[in-house]
Amino acid sequence: MVLFNESFAATNEREGSEIARQIVSALIEKRIKVFFVTHQYEFAHGMHGKNLKGALFLRAERLLDGERTFKLVEGAPLATGYAEDLYREIFEG
Repeated sequence: MVLFNESFAATNEREGSEIARQIVSALIEKRIKVFFVTHQYEFAHGMHGKNLKGALFLRAERLLDGERTFKLVEGAPLATGYAEDLYREIFEG
């Protein structure tokens, strides 16, 4: 089992996603369980699109009114991390 937490975040989105894709694909090929936490949408979206058997994609739950429950729910990757919410809370609140 290999755990990744925001790995390759020091690179740009495209390069970090490509590095992550290659490493994770190689590990999966060898039947190694991988847990990957990331904000890299390009990587997460690409892996989700592969419909990998046994893959589970989780994200932070967000209600329709924008409220956060701090629960993880199964779902496809989203293209936003909702940083705009934090901006409004800090600078407009």
